[in-house]
Amino acid sequence: MHFLRTTLLLAALTGLLVFVGQLVGGTSGAIVFLLLAGAMNFFAYWFSDRVALAMAGAREISEAEDPRLYAMVREVAALAGLPMPRVYVVDTPTPNAFATGRDPKHAVVAVTTGIRRLLTERELRAVIGHEMGHIKNRDILTASIVATVAGAIQLIAQVVWFSSLFGGDRDRNPLLSLVVILVAPIAATLIQLGISRTREYAADKTGAEITHDPEALASALEKLAWGVERMPMEPTPVREAVAPLYIVHPFAGQSLANLFSTHPPIEERVKRLRRMAGLVR
Repeated sequence: MHFLRTTLLLAALTGLLVFVGQLVGGTSGAIVFLLLAGAMNFFAYWFSDRVALAMAGAREISEAEDPRLYAMVREVAALAGLPMPRVYVVDTPTPNAFATGRDPKHAVVAVTTGIRRLLTERELRAVIGHEMGHIKNRDILTASIVATVAGAIQLIAQVVWFSSLFGGDRDRNPLLSLVVILVAPIAATLIQLGISRTREYAADKTGAEITHDPEALASALEKLAWGVERMPMEPTPVREAVAPLYIVHPFAGQSLANLFSTHPPIEERVKRLRRMAGLVR
């Protein structure tokens, strides 16, 4: 179900890109913007992990630096049937974790220093299981494609907007210009958020199946939500760009903006996990 929904949303996003390109420049416009999205996807596939790690301020650690964390990651990777990923640490009191990498052979699991102080080993193991779920489901590749296609739509809207400011679209239907400038970016964002939330639910389920411990992940999510509210990251443009990767949104006050959040509500994620564990009817 999660895979089908993601596929349908990706198709809708791609269709929106072609539609916007068609409005702007006819068939040739649609082809140009599809090629642009392809070039952006190529860059995202090969370099998005390095960019994300740099933007998060993550540093790679050796097994000698943290043998217990390495042992935990190695155990969960083996349970998932995946290669051992590289391990990174983000020096921040905000409790969180994320995964990146273009495929399982080039995967990275990153944890913050804050998460080590907040969670028990059982809960941290469950969080690592969630990140392995993202890797196993190849969500990093999906997220890269979604971000670049949505970015291409945003770029088209900006080009049309600047063109309208300087009178470059006098021959274009004003209603079509409004669709490109306002409606298309909003629709692209909502589709992007829908895909992101679907993949979070799927990673929760896959991670719980990998570790055979949905209750530990439910407990970890509750603690992480509590911890982020009390020790949030300071939002900056760089951190906001990386925020969708984290297991919980790293900024405070996200419950007030659930419509435009990249993460599903913690309460619903916990409810689903406890239903898996047989603790909720």
